Amino acid sequence: HVDFTYEVMKSLAACEGALLLVDASQGIEAQTVANYYLAIESNLEIIPVINKIDISGVDIENVKKELVDILRFKEQDIILASAKEAIAIDDILERVVNFIPAPSGNEDAPLRALIFDSTFDIYKGVIIYLRIFDGKVSVGQAVKMMHSTKEYKIEEVGVFKPQTEKIESLSCGEVGYITCNIREPAEVIIGDTVTDVKNPTS
Repeated sequence: HVDFTYEVMKSLAACEGALLLVDASQGIEAQTVANYYLAIESNLEIIPVINKIDISGVDIENVKKELVDILRFKEQDIILASAKEAIAIDDILERVVNFIPAPSGNEDAPLRALIFDSTFDIYKGVIIYLRIFDGKVSVGQAVKMMHSTKEYKIEEVGVFKPQTEKIESLSCGEVGYITCNIREPAEVIIGDTVTDVKNPTS
């Protein structure tokens, strides 16, 4: 959906690779092409997957041809899958492990984390979604938003599994969330950099 582009852009900023899922019953659509180029512009590795191959009457060969002709994928790289029937799920996960590069970064460097999204919780306040590029964040740490220059103390750190799960810290290359008892969502700017108050990044 065209209104989903911004959500896709935010997610792509926090990772090294992406699965390009194409519905076997619909083939390549305008949004498929748009999301493909968003991933290319973010320098991501892309794994092509044709999903819903279990649906009767789908023209899988034609969808494959579209991926080859329009987006220039090699036919042998396209994975045929069905989430509903659990077909090729292991193949997709193996390809992610073997094809998507591991995150880079230095755990001993000053904290440098990207805010790529946020939500609001009535009890916790703003929940900030972070991708850690260098250093680490821990509960109790004093952090600073580099654009807004505001400082906060981290009250909770967690990851998505896919439900939220509290942990003590996030290290470089990891994605998760922090809360700092921020009550005004406008204080958190998507794209801002979070760093350590005592040992800030340049």
